[in-house]
Amino acid sequence: MARARRKPLQPAVALQVLDAPDSTLLDALDHLLNKGVMVDGDVTLGVAGVDLIYLRLSSILAAADRVLPPYRPMPSRAPRRRTRKRRA
Repeated sequence: MARARRKPLQPAVALQVLDAPDSTLLDALDHLLNKGVMVDGDVTLGVAGVDLIYLRLSSILAAADRVLPPYRPMPSRAPRRRTRKRRA
């Protein structure tokens, strides 16, 4: 009796989405800086149920080349020659 051939098993969706288990903290930080992250938070300081200080904090963390425009060096100008006016 001939056996039916099975299809090779495909990895689970979770394994396709998640990174390889050998990725390091440095790999995660590199990925984070390449994509960029925004952190937003609120801090309220109060005494006896009375809010005294309210802070709203926002921060963007990204690689500088993602945020800043590309560097273009200024064209150098040739120095002008000074000409003396001749006295008549």
